[in-house]
Amino acid sequence: MRIHLGGSSRQSLVVARAALDAAVKGASAATSSELSSQLFFAADVLAKNTSIRRAFADPARDAASKGALVKDLFAKSLSAPALEILTDVSTLRWSAAGDLVHVLEQLAIEAEASAANVSNELDRVEDELFETSELVVDNFELRKALVGAGTVQAKSALVTEVLGKKASASTVKLAVALVSSLRGRSIEAAFADYLFGLANRRNRLIAVIRVATQITEAQKSRLATAIEKQVGQPIRVNIEVEPSILGGVSVKFADELVDGSVSHRLASAGRALAGNK
Repeated sequence: MRIHLGGSSRQSLVVARAALDAAVKGASAATSSELSSQLFFAADVLAKNTSIRRAFADPARDAASKGALVKDLFAKSLSAPALEILTDVSTLRWSAAGDLVHVLEQLAIEAEASAANVSNELDRVEDELFETSELVVDNFELRKALVGAGTVQAKSALVTEVLGKKASASTVKLAVALVSSLRGRSIEAAFADYLFGLANRRNRLIAVIRVATQITEAQKSRLATAIEKQVGQPIRVNIEVEPSILGGVSVKFADELVDGSVSHRLASAGRALAGNK
């Protein structure tokens, strides 16, 4: 993974992503994008306030007191879905208090990626953000302006001007968020973190379907529709033909595997027989 987290924080990131999955399920592009903005806001608040960060990460505090702290600080500025995610995040275990900021930023990036996915623009946003990173690296004057002592407002305006009307709204938003909150990173490292977040969300929206023989486009479409109903987001279906599974279908989506292949059922039966001896 791109961001470097300790063991507890890595596990907490997995749980936090599941909370984000639930929040964006069935949400419109506008709703997901607004959630992204609010998570970026929460990350900035925690990044600028050491005492709040430590209170959230303190293992001695119980979940109820952390939930109350979240409401006291953010109830007037965050929506219910964002509050719920932030409350969930505050109750998780962290290897370091600073990891909270990294994880909230990643969730914000992935929420915007979900917005782009609903608009069928996720691939475009990935390409545009990568091209923007290359432009910044290759242009000394532009890089100097974005990492120098200028105001956040000036840097945001410059990025918006450079990207102009050619880039998608999601790309502009992510680029503005990036230059507004480097937090000690090089701008190259920040782009790498953002691209990691986009790639992770895309990977969570790919269903890998293994079949014994090639299926028709109609069958592929039906499978995609069935999975999308469960996920509440457009997904991409990758078909892998594997004769060794004999028959049936194996579906891997995000962290879940539903294996209905004949070979899997035979293997399961064999293990059951062996266990009964």
